[in-house]
Amino acid sequence: MTDRWIEVDGRPAVPVSGELHFSRVPRRDWAERLRLLRSGGITIVSTYLFWIHHQPSPDAPPRFDDGLDVGAFVDLAAACGLDVVVRIGPWCHGEVRNGGFPDWVQAAPVRHRTDDPGYLELAAGWYAAVGAELASRCGPDAPIVGIQLENELIDQPEHLVTLKRLARGAGLSAPLWTATAWDGAELPADEVLPVYGGYGDGFWSDADAPWAPGFRAQFRFSHEWDDPGIGADVRGATAGPRPPRPRDPRFPAATCELGGGMATAYHRRPVPGADDVAAVAHVKLGSGSAWQGYYLAAGGLNPGDGLQESLATGYPNDLPRFDYDFHAPIGAAGELAPSHAALRMQHAFLEAFGDRLARMTSSLPDALPVDEDDVATPRWALRSDGSTGFLFVNVHRPHEPLEPVADARFELRLADREVVLPAEPIDLPSGTMARWPIGLELGGLLVRWATASAVTVLDGDLPTLVLLADDGVRVELSVGDDLVSHEPAEEPTLHRFGALDILVLPASDAHRLWVLTDDETRRLLRCEYPPWIEDGSLVVRAASEPAVDEWDAAAGDFRPVPFEAEVRRPEAAAPTATLLRPAADVPVRYGGTPQRTAAPDHARVAELAAAYELDGLPEPRPGVRRVLTVDWAGDVATLEVDDEVVADRFWDGTPWHVDLDAIDAASPRTATLRILPLHPEAPVRLDEDAAARRAATPGPLCSLDAVSVEQSVRWRERT
Repeated sequence: MTDRWIEVDGRPAVPVSGELHFSRVPRRDWAERLRLLRSGGITIVSTYLFWIHHQPSPDAPPRFDDGLDVGAFVDLAAACGLDVVVRIGPWCHGEVRNGGFPDWVQAAPVRHRTDDPGYLELAAGWYAAVGAELASRCGPDAPIVGIQLENELIDQPEHLVTLKRLARGAGLSAPLWTATAWDGAELPADEVLPVYGGYGDGFWSDADAPWAPGFRAQFRFSHEWDDPGIGADVRGATAGPRPPRPRDPRFPAATCELGGGMATAYHRRPVPGADDVAAVAHVKLGSGSAWQGYYLAAGGLNPGDGLQESLATGYPNDLPRFDYDFHAPIGAAGELAPSHAALRMQHAFLEAFGDRLARMTSSLPDALPVDEDDVATPRWALRSDGSTGFLFVNVHRPHEPLEPVADARFELRLADREVVLPAEPIDLPSGTMARWPIGLELGGLLVRWATASAVTVLDGDLPTLVLLADDGVRVELSVGDDLVSHEPAEEPTLHRFGALDILVLPASDAHRLWVLTDDETRRLLRCEYPPWIEDGSLVVRAASEPAVDEWDAAAGDFRPVPFEAEVRRPEAAAPTATLLRPAADVPVRYGGTPQRTAAPDHARVAELAAAYELDGLPEPRPGVRRVLTVDWAGDVATLEVDDEVVADRFWDGTPWHVDLDAIDAASPRTATLRILPLHPEAPVRLDEDAAARRAATPGPLCSLDAVSVEQSVRWRERT
């Protein structure tokens, strides 16, 4: 590591880490979730070890078996081509009760999260247990490349040093020790790599609070990395924000919590869209990020009831009892959100160009937005090493859209020349996120500039630079002495410049593009379903035979890839929902505080919710994954199997996907769906679409629109 970049295997790189909580994902699903992370361009999986999951009682040692086997998880991640960062606490947060402390630790008469000897004795015992599982997976050639100490500890630098000493004493070691650095955190000098975050929206604001400036700031390029908003609700309103601290120039700018989505609290239910998630990450790259870290990359379910953060356990928010989908790129049921595609194009770019980008510093234009309300000033940044670089442009922001940029032209000052592009001014529609190559040498030619976003480079008889057209933006390629300009096409366009091919893909293909690496060879695919490489061949999970096209450089076109199912496909399922009891009248609120209304408990849901019996759920079968989708509207929904609640959800306008195999729901057992109405005056904040449906519904909102089940199997490439 240098003061500007991270090195991987001795070369500069921009690592991409994504959070997946192994104890919130069924063990049988670990391998597929990890492969989906890797096929999405993530290179490091990070994970919390929630003490409360492992040792609920002091009368028994911590458990590391079955779905709590962190050692097996680390080994599997390595087998899937991922390095690992373990976030060992002892306090983690992660919307877990007590921040992850077991109740008996929370109740201990000690000064928690300090160097109080009584607390250190407890922490040392936890670290010793973790070390017994992971010490053998630490070392120069081991998969664990980072260890995070604590989380969001802003004023105890000496305690972080003590925790590091305890962890080392337990046999834990890694090339990188990290600590979260937002909200003016005081970190011990030279002991930890400061890591930052950035969320475009958050559940931690009050229900009646507007979209906060801290969220809005994530959509403009800046060299300020501190964010006082993250975790402010847990620290309490009385603490107030701390003055931001400048980034330590001795370390590269690294992140661990770029919002891969957002959790749903009862009182506030944001739904970040794919472009919202991608824009935050895009802006951080243009601002100089040396490490892209996402929270979360894959959602999950709490492994037991009552483990969530709640008002009843002294926290300021009520979270669902089980659901921790987080609107992540990979949802709790293993379904991909549109953000997976939006991010994986950025990650393909980093895999291909990260060694160059890592060496490039970020510079901002002279004319910057005057404040967060300035929606007209163009937002862009240049990362350059003085002779080559990438221009990052952002015209996307949720809730308060940025204005289109008319007649855009950029004057870039490099060390040896000035570059003005494009040749003719172009319009940039609202929503544009561009990363345009500047002065890029490939195949012995100089790509002076391109007004299409860089994706990757494919090897072949000639190298192929792959670009993705930005929606509604004219494509201009300045290569050597040639200048080619055309409007965006609906089909791929191949340009040949001597010893270099440039493939421009249409923006409409972005959602189905994949760049996978097989034995150092990159493969460019178009596929609607998620593919990955396993044992040297492509594997796709799909409900029907997948249509997969692969770019064939020799033919200059996409060619179909044949597949065959690994198991026999089941017959289509047709579940039904029969109303057992209509909903009753619901109150405006169920208690709580003036700022945060409380979620109803199970007794109130059982008393007031509409109840439906689900029939026709397919039986479990080896090799088949069953996902129930519930399209609904209301306040809270629960799914019961034999009268036991096994899944729940707060309504935010999006479908609810439930992995039936994870909750063991199969006929002839009884499955009951309950939907609690949402009172029109309930102090619950919804995003625009859900709020519009709520406003258009007279009286309480309660609707079951549809239920369906998709049964998918694995398909393997036929060779």
